[in-house]
Amino acid sequence: MDRTAEVTRKTKETVIEVKLDIDGQGKTDIATGIPFFDHMLTLFGVHGFFDLHIYAKGDIAVDFHHTMEDVGLVLGDAFERALGARKGIKRYGHAVTPMDEALAEVAIDLSKRPFLVYNLPVAVCGCGDSFIALAKEFFRAFSTRGGMNLHINVNYGENEHHIIESVFKAAGRSLDAACQFDPRIADVLSTKGAL
Repeated sequence: MDRTAEVTRKTKETVIEVKLDIDGQGKTDIATGIPFFDHMLTLFGVHGFFDLHIYAKGDIAVDFHHTMEDVGLVLGDAFERALGARKGIKRYGHAVTPMDEALAEVAIDLSKRPFLVYNLPVAVCGCGDSFIALAKEFFRAFSTRGGMNLHINVNYGENEHHIIESVFKAAGRSLDAACQFDPRIADVLSTKGAL
């Protein structure tokens, strides 16, 4: 089964192109104009074993918000398309990932019932244009368009880079687990018979 997708979104604020292969080897080609975001998306692809091409051109002279949010929208759309009817997949994924002093726990349910829980240490939770705040906007857009219930919890950590890095790695790892096929699941994993 070919679980790939190509999605493009063009607005007055951004142009985003995403190519995704869920069953890849973690090969990435990322260029968003935001180097730290590129690094985080690369970690997401590598640790999720997703082949991922992302190109974004946005109004980053204004701020990074539009670009990060729109990449989340388009990447979510790509997963939604590539997963199709979601038959035979485990649906749930969970990963706990350390990065030095930080520890992120991410749980995903590919339920088509989008919801984001995003809990990070209060001491580092910035507002406005901090990367932690912008990452929340990325994950909110990603979970909404990808049809996933996404819980991100970091109970402790001091360094913002380490915290966000552990989050993106854990997100990739948990999504990889949720996307895996299980031969015991003939249709969708739901007592309702539908997601």
